[in-house]
Amino acid sequence: MQKVSKIVLAIIILSITSCASKKDIVYFQNDEVDQSKINYKTIFKPGDLVQITISALDIEAVKPFNLTSSSATNTNVSGTPQHSYLINNNGYIDYPILGELKLASLTRVEAIELFKKKLSPDYVKNPTVNIKITNFSITVLGDVKNPGRFTIPNERISVIEAIGLAGDLNMSGIRTIEVKREEDNQIKTYKLDLRSNKIFNSPVYYLQQNDVIYVEPNKSSSQDAVYNRNTGLFISLGSIIISLISILTR
Repeated sequence: MQKVSKIVLAIIILSITSCASKKDIVYFQNDEVDQSKINYKTIFKPGDLVQITISALDIEAVKPFNLTSSSATNTNVSGTPQHSYLINNNGYIDYPILGELKLASLTRVEAIELFKKKLSPDYVKNPTVNIKITNFSITVLGDVKNPGRFTIPNERISVIEAIGLAGDLNMSGIRTIEVKREEDNQIKTYKLDLRSNKIFNSPVYYLQQNDVIYVEPNKSSSQDAVYNRNTGLFISLGSIIISLISILTR
């Protein structure tokens, strides 16, 4: 009877610890998602390379605004290499005929409206404007399977998708991650708990260009790394000490 009681107790303890470990690891366990807060938008920043295509019924009128480049890797619908414009540290680009235009801190919708106002009606009637970032990338670091910098061709990527690109977190990675973003010339840090559905309502759920995701390893993993790094040193020191003792005691 006593033996049976011990077995039952062991099963209960194992069940409790299994539930606890599952709670610490599994994603999206609880909390409601406020769909109205899920919002994606591109905001232009200094350092962005932007490709701007102007089109209209009057093909000749838009030609001066669609520069080509022999070194460009991006092409327009006709296969012509497109010129890219660098947003400088002050947030401006130097655009043909229109001169300096400030794009930094504007959303794509706002930037398109700016171009339409500058172009119409003096230069182009009823223009269509397309703006694309050609160097959009994000970085995933820390306790993931494949850390690195990733280029995103369509400019739209969520935190979850970025973690997927990096091969997901290792089991030893802490599920509360950090997203570091440059805003107003400052680096801001946002914390997201992957175990909660609240991440879908975070302002950094959709990443901006040059965002960095960091996954911290848990304490046991960090301690193991320190131990493994110093093991060779400890063995070497031990060997030296044993040799000295052996020589002195002869």
